[in-house]
Amino acid sequence: MSSANDGNTLIKLDTNLHVNKDFIQQSLGSPEDLVITPLFFCKTPGYLIYITCLTDEQVLERIMNSIQHADGDLTCGDISQSFHVYASRISNCFFAAHTDEVIKSILEGWSVFLFDGHDTGVIIDNKAGEKRAIEEPTTEALIRGPRVGFREDISTNVALLRQQLADHNLRFKSFEIGRRAGKSVKIAYLEDVTNPYLIEEAEKRLNRIDIDVPLESGVLEQWMEDNPLSPFPQFLNTERPDKVIISLLEGRIAILTDGTPFALIAPINIGDAIYSPEDYYERWFISSLLRMLRVIAVFTSILLPSFYVALVSYHQGLIPSKLAFSIAASREGVPFPAFVEAAMMAITMELLREAGIRLPKPIGQTIGIVGGLVIGEAAVQAGVVSTIMVIIIAITAISSFALPAYSIAITYRILLFGFIAAGSFMGLYGIALGFIMLFIHISNLTSLGIPYTTPFAPLIFSDWKDIIIRSPVAGLTKRPKYLSTKDRQRAE
Repeated sequence: MSSANDGNTLIKLDTNLHVNKDFIQQSLGSPEDLVITPLFFCKTPGYLIYITCLTDEQVLERIMNSIQHADGDLTCGDISQSFHVYASRISNCFFAAHTDEVIKSILEGWSVFLFDGHDTGVIIDNKAGEKRAIEEPTTEALIRGPRVGFREDISTNVALLRQQLADHNLRFKSFEIGRRAGKSVKIAYLEDVTNPYLIEEAEKRLNRIDIDVPLESGVLEQWMEDNPLSPFPQFLNTERPDKVIISLLEGRIAILTDGTPFALIAPINIGDAIYSPEDYYERWFISSLLRMLRVIAVFTSILLPSFYVALVSYHQGLIPSKLAFSIAASREGVPFPAFVEAAMMAITMELLREAGIRLPKPIGQTIGIVGGLVIGEAAVQAGVVSTIMVIIIAITAISSFALPAYSIAITYRILLFGFIAAGSFMGLYGIALGFIMLFIHISNLTSLGIPYTTPFAPLIFSDWKDIIIRSPVAGLTKRPKYLSTKDRQRAE
């Protein structure tokens, strides 16, 4: 047996027990926590191999006790097959015929039984390790809705989707991604709803990923996105099962990755910045009002400081007289132009926000509140910034917090600086030019091949029932047309 696996060549297990044992030891480097225990089954010598810190040893004890109690009742035909029969009564088992399967199973916390004279091993699913309890999502808080979030264990996440969507058409396609340490990745979709093109496109993009190990779903997102140079995310990440289910019912797909509670949803459009699962749990006029507030928050978080800079620097005549006098009085003694003032306060706010996230939670909240108040008050008292600029930056920050999709809110925070620069360069004309450039970019952007601007461009009026205004539930009888679903009928 060769000691190395070159390329994609699969090395079969040897019929010599000791050759297999030596190969496994050599491949793993004979670590201290590797256990190789001799055993006999039907008078055939074998080895039990596992890593102590990754394996639930109580399952192994139950298997061995079960075999010992069976004693004379053992059926000793094909040894591997017979052992599989008895072990499967205690835990899930499967056969492995290649060394890479055996080594991968050991490293994942499973146990391997090998027998002399047989080139097939039996893998026991007895993975151990601490698992986080199912908790409420921390990044997507809701007033009304399920208090359940995904976990880092992909099998648990699949179970959560199956429990909340008990549909026989719910499908999961599995992939193993990672050349050094492969991780389980699954595409979730509804077979009788989802456009096959979306599934095929997602499969194609997953299959072309060549990476050592995908530690988080964000790594897959960067490999799969249509335009990696765009500031706009082309996948939506969420740790809420209900949000994934709503997307699946619309005809989208979801991608689950082992080791992270964040699932990816695609395709998405520009309207997903204002969507929240809670919109479907509240009555239609409440949801519509909240969505309109979020639309206002989007434009406020991008444009408010830039409009202030443009008006103060170039278009003073457009400001009402009383407001102009108030702005002039607050800016008296400020040594910086409006552009520097706005950029400086925006950067300070971003630093406070980042510090609040990275610090321990109780301290982070204190830093965010006290730091903002103290720095803002001190800056005004020192005459570095004007009072109205502090108010504008505070409103801008609050508006960005009102957006449900964190990844898209970050994009708008980036655009904020671009529009401040545009407003300082050419005033309102610069802002208009920036908008034109932004619209051109968004119009050419796609998510899994679906235009990012749908249903506005291409124009699909039938999909406007669930955009800014959410129609009553009785009116949402069709799935989004732009997804080209197999079954467009959502309700009668």
